[in-house]
Amino acid sequence: MYEVTVEAGFSSGHYLRNYKGKCENPHGHNYKVRVTLAGTELDEAGLLLDFKLLKQVLRPVIERIDHQMLNDLEPFKVLNPSAENIAKYFYDETRDQLAAMSKGRVRVKDCTIWETDTTTATYYE
Repeated sequence: MYEVTVEAGFSSGHYLRNYKGKCENPHGHNYKVRVTLAGTELDEAGLLLDFKLLKQVLRPVIERIDHQMLNDLEPFKVLNPSAENIAKYFYDETRDQLAAMSKGRVRVKDCTIWETDTTTATYYE
């Protein structure tokens, strides 16, 4: 099994619904996201997936939420924008694009979100 990983950053605001404490108030984070891909076969160039292509997959996902209030965007108008749900959002968005791009050869292994330097949430299936 092969794995490749890229990291990127974005800044967004959010607040947590059904939560008692400071995080129920609007606030922001400088997030970091890590996406790890996995697969058993390399392409003709000996790559699981070119890092450049993975960054291209991440770019529109990040651009959509960077410097935005997450609670104002789908799916977070209803879904609480917790680190856990943001990790799943990145997983879902990158999974769909990569399945088409690699014809199923590459899959998303997991997505990790750093809300702070010391707190993370990871989603995988």
